[in-house]
Amino acid sequence: MQPMPDYSHSVCEQLKALTVSGSLQVDSAQMNVAKLLDRVLADLKRKRPASKSSALGWMFATRKKSVETVKGLYIHGSVGRGKTMLMDMFFAMAPCQKKRRAHFFEFMTDVHNRIAAQRLKFKNGETKQADPIPPVAADLYAEAELLCFDEFTVTDIADAMILSRLFSELFSLGCVLIATSNVEPDNLYRDGLNRGLFLPFIDLLKRHVDVVTLDSPTDYRMEKLNSQPVYLTPIDDRTDMAMDASWMQALHGRKAQPTEIPRKGRSIHVPLAVDRMARFSFADLCEAPLGPADFLAIAERFDTIFLDRVPKLGPEKRNQTKRFIILIDTLYDHAIRLYVSAAAMPEDLLVEKRGTEGFEFDRTTSRLFEMRSADYLAQTRAKRAAE
Repeated sequence: MQPMPDYSHSVCEQLKALTVSGSLQVDSAQMNVAKLLDRVLADLKRKRPASKSSALGWMFATRKKSVETVKGLYIHGSVGRGKTMLMDMFFAMAPCQKKRRAHFFEFMTDVHNRIAAQRLKFKNGETKQADPIPPVAADLYAEAELLCFDEFTVTDIADAMILSRLFSELFSLGCVLIATSNVEPDNLYRDGLNRGLFLPFIDLLKRHVDVVTLDSPTDYRMEKLNSQPVYLTPIDDRTDMAMDASWMQALHGRKAQPTEIPRKGRSIHVPLAVDRMARFSFADLCEAPLGPADFLAIAERFDTIFLDRVPKLGPEKRNQTKRFIILIDTLYDHAIRLYVSAAAMPEDLLVEKRGTEGFEFDRTTSRLFEMRSADYLAQTRAKRAAE
């Protein structure tokens, strides 16, 4: 999703302007979050310019004086309440030369890639630094002193085990964090493996951000819902035939065939594809050993995806559920047009809410609804027209 245009220097004032123009309905909860974001904006403007950082910055970390810090903001609450909209307004007007806005799992994929590259440098004798975290953090801060994360969540043990050390380094350098999440900090990585080792990160996070709940009375995504025939249920012969008919109509006589997406010495198999359109089954994407970077590669390669036979999900399919959540997040963030056949409507796909997936699936449900809306489908058309 693209950040909103920067035509103001205050999130509050921008909300008021949109309300006056009739473009937006704003409630008191959103205005309260806007005031907190304006506080961060004011603090960033007062902050002295950051000293130049480089890949060698970590070498001198112990000699540095304490840097001037700005406390960030962690916005959590139910889906469809405007968290991302508010963060994007803030990001557009943040007075930082170097800033980065990303979905959190995309950021962590980048982090793991950088760690692997740093370890390879050590193995090849290109650096004497065995610990990859300090130089990786220094590189990240050199590129962005402000980090804005959409959908901050932790479900992967590999992420959980490095977050505390990584953000200790980033915060010590002066990095400012803004995040949106469906989960309050104390519930991050809930029921995760070795969660006790993750708890120091929660304490660290709460020292460097103010935590605010955004629970508006209205789900603004649901208000925009104007159902389109892109989500079919239940799974039966009629639904399969309807998906096939939509697929044939989209092909316009072109011939689809299997293809591969190269991925670091391996490839992602695509059962059917033509131009920028692909068709997968749920098993192809969510029962295979695919991760966030793989789904990102798919979203970058295609703009229209058909997904067949999504089953009901639950604790007995935890890995498949996690992959499905990440898949929908990725497709939504990249404005992919999605055709789905599923065993149930979005709100009934998850049969039992338990652990982190229970929290996260509320967002998945909301996004599946919004991906059927006239506004979202118009956005996908605009994206295709621009490419």
